[in-house]
Amino acid sequence: MSKQRIASALALMAGLGLSPALAEDACGAISVAEMNWASAGVAAWVDKIILENGYGCDVTLVTGDTMPTFTSMNEKSEPDLAPELWVNAVRTPLDAAVAEGRMVIAAPMLSDGGVEGWWIPKYLADAHPEIKTVQDALEHPELFPAPEDPSRGGVHNCPSGWNCRVSTTNLFRALDAESKGFDLVDTGSAAGLDGSIANAYERKQGWLGYYWAPTAILGKYEMTRLDWGVPNDRAEWDSCTAVPDCPEPKVNAYPVSDVYTVVTREFADKAGVAMDYVQTRQWDNQTVGKVLAWMDENQGTNEDAAYHFLENYKDMWTKWLPEDVAGKVEAAL
Repeated sequence: MSKQRIASALALMAGLGLSPALAEDACGAISVAEMNWASAGVAAWVDKIILENGYGCDVTLVTGDTMPTFTSMNEKSEPDLAPELWVNAVRTPLDAAVAEGRMVIAAPMLSDGGVEGWWIPKYLADAHPEIKTVQDALEHPELFPAPEDPSRGGVHNCPSGWNCRVSTTNLFRALDAESKGFDLVDTGSAAGLDGSIANAYERKQGWLGYYWAPTAILGKYEMTRLDWGVPNDRAEWDSCTAVPDCPEPKVNAYPVSDVYTVVTREFADKAGVAMDYVQTRQWDNQTVGKVLAWMDENQGTNEDAAYHFLENYKDMWTKWLPEDVAGKVEAAL
């Protein structure tokens, strides 16, 4: 709902002698997808707390995942709201659903998008400012010792079965990294990949490999993402970079993933002034990473992390809300 329509609705209610509180009550009962990864789960709880305490909505959280949640919203208009939808995975059907009036794309949940790439520790990037690109890093195998053979450099790969294992392997080949003195390191599991970064940090050693944001690991350990020296070629990515055993891979940058809040048309029509909130609020990867790192260190739930965010990042979230609404949320913490 546009600000002009909201203003008109409030003016109409004032003329009818209705209080602004009834505008909030118009939000009514809504369902929010609590996706099964950490950043999206925390976002769902932030929305629940703000929508209930600030706008008078009655919020039910429902378990979700990208494809099942999108399909249900598109076909059944349930749930009402998906706070963090990685839309590249559903771009074509989402565009159709928006064009046909079934769904509405609201604010980008992640202001800088979901990012992937090859990273090095920030302390190493600070010590070697000449290393800006992946190609620069490959000139220095001595700075990134492979775990099994420290005389060679190591590029840490994703676990078997992950899509990023395919892209990392193809890019390793495209860069001819083996001839430059590097081995592709099999990290074995998610824990193995995370542990390799943690171990490097504890020893202040070099580390080079794949990772993504926002995540708890990058919230806890400062890493610098390297440039690829070329833009993302999406056609090449889809036809080769992300295809197992592509015969002639080329150097290619990882695409940035668009991550948006998506709502059903029914929610957009019934949510009243609460729709302004989901068209405004967004956070950045650095903030999300820090919240997830706190959550990991304290073994917190999505709800715990949401309250931690609301209690410690007031300068951010109060800007998403009118002053009176922000006051109601703050009073409820």
